Amino acid sequence: MPHWRWILRELLSRIWFRAAMIAFLSVLLALSAAALAPIMPYDLSIKIGAKATDNILTILASSMLAVTTFSLTAMVTAFSGAAQLGTPRATELLIEDKTAQNALSIFLGGFLFAIVGVIALSTGLYGEQGRAILLIGTILMIAWIAVTLLRWIGRLAYFGRLGDTIARVERKSRDQLEAYPGARIFSGRAAIAMPPDAIAVPAEGAGYIAHVDRQSLAGLATEAGVELVLCAPPGQFVRKGSPLAWSRPPATGLDHEKVRARFTVHRSRDLDQDPRFGMVVLSEIASRALSPAVNDPGSAIAVLVSAQRVLERFLDAPSAPAPYPGLLDHPLSLEEMVEDLVLPIARDGAHLVEVGIQLQKLLGGLAETFPGAAGAMARLASDARGRAMDALSAKTDRERLDRAHGAAFPSEVLRAGPSVS
Repeated sequence: MPHWRWILRELLSRIWFRAAMIAFLSVLLALSAAALAPIMPYDLSIKIGAKATDNILTILASSMLAVTTFSLTAMVTAFSGAAQLGTPRATELLIEDKTAQNALSIFLGGFLFAIVGVIALSTGLYGEQGRAILLIGTILMIAWIAVTLLRWIGRLAYFGRLGDTIARVERKSRDQLEAYPGARIFSGRAAIAMPPDAIAVPAEGAGYIAHVDRQSLAGLATEAGVELVLCAPPGQFVRKGSPLAWSRPPATGLDHEKVRARFTVHRSRDLDQDPRFGMVVLSEIASRALSPAVNDPGSAIAVLVSAQRVLERFLDAPSAPAPYPGLLDHPLSLEEMVEDLVLPIARDGAHLVEVGIQLQKLLGGLAETFPGAAGAMARLASDARGRAMDALSAKTDRERLDRAHGAAFPSEVLRAGPSVS
């Protein structure tokens, strides 16, 4: 995605921008009634009878102020609940919710429309024809508010709940995984060795890569007659001097400033363009559910099921094999993604046999879906099984876990031999 489009999308996703735009349009609508007055036939304006416009606008202004305040309170409560029950990293997805943003923006716009209309009426800005047009605009505004309010009431039934948060992270992770333009590998570390004579473009400061303008980087590489190798994908932490990209063959004429400008560095990591971070966020939600204060293994199991749906889309790559000629993208490793998800859950849920069984099912299912990753999934399954065996005190629980491991990885169990004592 080009940098300007990413900036525009970031701007459009901000609630203040949407609220400001709708508020501006509402004020414009209220004032445009005076300008549109000549198109309204005088006889029709008399028949409409717009004398009650003042009272309607007064009622609308007072009610919309209360509804706006209520909606803002509900949103803040939902954000706080998502941060406490899930993880603070998931609240950004709630903030970007279009229904919530539209509700708050339209309610604020309705309030401003009514206030501006009342002020304009008190100054005598509208004649009979203008008052009739304002009445029509008020009716349309009320209908718009009513539809938005109904949608907002329906959304409030589950907005910010833990299940809603998990589903949002799942959708975002799946979308970023499917859109990732780089190569996919099943096991091992996702890295391309940089030769000693390579000329790397260093980062200027510490932070997380938030966005990479791959299209522009490919254009710079083509102009310089080289191939750029990306070594700092979105989500990667870099410090001052860390390599962002390097060229092969080494190119002394490559403009490092232009290359560096195609990387956006933020203080914190986010889900945009970063499929691995989705697994990190899901694991944080599960770890919170497994904490002694919450003790909710069912939510942790729901996270694992949700993550499995995402990971099963690992090979849903873009149709073009090389979407950015001249740029060799950083590969994405299935093993690393599964590690980000499984290791924290295996640590925090080792004492719960139901969580251990679900982990074995997930890893066994991935091994069956992606035979190339079977070895890596078996190693992770053995690690999770070993942690659980040390934490489970009941022999029956250990036997259940062994059976689940045997069903997921029968050949490995035969090699390892029995472990239940």
